[in-house]
Amino acid sequence: MNAVTGTIQPTQLKHPISDTMYGVFFEDINFAADGGLYAELIRNRSFEFPDALHGWEPDGDFEVRKGEANDVPFPKNPHYVRLTGTRHRDQWTALDNTGFRGLAFERGKRYNASFYARTANNTARQNIVVSLVDESGTVVAKQNVNVNSPAWKEYKATLTPSASADRGKFRLLYDGHSGSVDVEQISLFPADTFNGHANGLRKDLAQTIADLKPGIFRFPGGCIVEGTTLEQRYNWKDSVGPVGNRPLNGNRWNNTFVDHLTPDYFQSYGLGFYEFFVFCEEIGAEPLPVVNVGLACQYQNDERDLSAQVALDKLEPYIQDALDLIEFANGGTDTAWGKLRAEMGHTAPFNMKYIGIGNEQWGKLYTDRLPLFLEKIRAKYPEIQVVGSSGPSPDGNHFTYLWPKMKEFKVDLVDEHYYKDPNWFLNNVNRYDNYDRSGPKVFAGEYASHDNPTNSLYAALSEAAFMTGLEKNADVVRMTSYAPLLANYRAWQWAHDLIWFNNKQVVRTPSYYVQYLYSNNKGTHTLDIASLANKPQGVYLSAVADKTDNSVIVKAINVGTMPVSVKLKIQDAPANAAVKASGIFGNRRDKNTETAPDTIKLETSGLTLTDGNLDVSLKPGSFTVYRVSLK
Repeated sequence: MNAVTGTIQPTQLKHPISDTMYGVFFEDINFAADGGLYAELIRNRSFEFPDALHGWEPDGDFEVRKGEANDVPFPKNPHYVRLTGTRHRDQWTALDNTGFRGLAFERGKRYNASFYARTANNTARQNIVVSLVDESGTVVAKQNVNVNSPAWKEYKATLTPSASADRGKFRLLYDGHSGSVDVEQISLFPADTFNGHANGLRKDLAQTIADLKPGIFRFPGGCIVEGTTLEQRYNWKDSVGPVGNRPLNGNRWNNTFVDHLTPDYFQSYGLGFYEFFVFCEEIGAEPLPVVNVGLACQYQNDERDLSAQVALDKLEPYIQDALDLIEFANGGTDTAWGKLRAEMGHTAPFNMKYIGIGNEQWGKLYTDRLPLFLEKIRAKYPEIQVVGSSGPSPDGNHFTYLWPKMKEFKVDLVDEHYYKDPNWFLNNVNRYDNYDRSGPKVFAGEYASHDNPTNSLYAALSEAAFMTGLEKNADVVRMTSYAPLLANYRAWQWAHDLIWFNNKQVVRTPSYYVQYLYSNNKGTHTLDIASLANKPQGVYLSAVADKTDNSVIVKAINVGTMPVSVKLKIQDAPANAAVKASGIFGNRRDKNTETAPDTIKLETSGLTLTDGNLDVSLKPGSFTVYRVSLK
């Protein structure tokens, strides 16, 4: 067939592209926080799980105790373990922790252990041995720690293993044969966290997210904002302040899916709102926190269940939570919550601009409550942009009811969600062409193409094609984020995810590379491809200008099974201008796995225009970004 042809006028700028156009959505599903992005290696470090010794393998004479508020270091986590000498020289009392489906460590790297302890029963100084143990049971690192006070104190040790392990253990051993010692808040972090923070993030996962250069970071969910019950909702106030005093919360996803029950899935809140804000600041993403609107998950609760909804005249504490969150993020140090932020280490405000009220609520239960939040937020913080919900689907009764309501309430953005098959994405490339240009802007807050196999190249290509429609409608669509972000191979509930990982490895899906290519080639303004001719079904094209480096960026997707020739005239471009090509290609059903993580990988090459024309052949099953330098 003839080549696809068209013309691009780099000076005819259309719509500005928002800095927040491409972002990420973090939800604590698939062990995304504890056992994932949060670098803590100890599971159930404060003995607060319903089974207080879950994750621990105790040996010897021990007792789990619950202390009074004035007799423990962290009143919101009152449990601790008393270890008592066995009174025989060849018997020991010890606690082994197996981590999150295995505790991984690497030879020669440093790991920072810490715990709170006190001598008990008026006993003298006691010796604790902390160590790392490999799969064979061999101790590969250890350090002695003297517990020297009857008052609670923090003790620290640094461990450098002489061998690596994928499923090792951390051991705390009471090296004594008389007396007792109490221990609490037992922790182990790699020394090399993202940007070197104590209580930090797992470096490889955090860097993989940072590489996306997200403009927006939505957190902490998702359905965990709602909770299966209101008692289990994510309470941001529990996630700030001293790390050891953040109370354990059950995870909404721990027993939702019958075929993936995870009764050991809890939230330590060690990765809390303060850590989210700091991470956003460090990777250059605008924070978008979401708060509960006074409703538990509507999927899991009947609308007649009054225990799953806060009465309108009892909603004030929830509204105050939203106002206090804004104060925590943006308030001066002379405010209560701004003072707490400063005490945690960040004197300057985070300059939060957005807040989401509710996740994917629907119906009158939502529209009765949202205006009460809007009234108070706008009165006190008129500069904050509020994100409302259009429900859990991109169409249907909930959607058609909510959009007019969001316009009536004058929310700033409306959050749309769609988890659909590849054909839906390919058939909805033009979804936003006819949206009201004067109404609230769109936040495509959760979307993913669900294919079989999961995370296939074909799914990713359908997302790339759909995103050409998001891009060309940048005057309506201001934010987007694939969902969910993370999944642990050893403990997952949701199968379609952007980044997969185990305790030592990160695997980027084809969808990850699509998001990477769009976000790293966002541009500043949309452009038209005029006189487009001979474009076959299965080929999708878009163009943007990047005024920061005077370039034109062309995105080209071929979801078909045959190569396609494309010839685009770049007006006023140097005849032989340099072009950087970056993209992915392969068999449409290919995917990346633990054992084959690079089946689909990013390919880059250089070429030049031919007499001012971008003259290329699109491989079957490919997505390629061409950055044309106009310098």
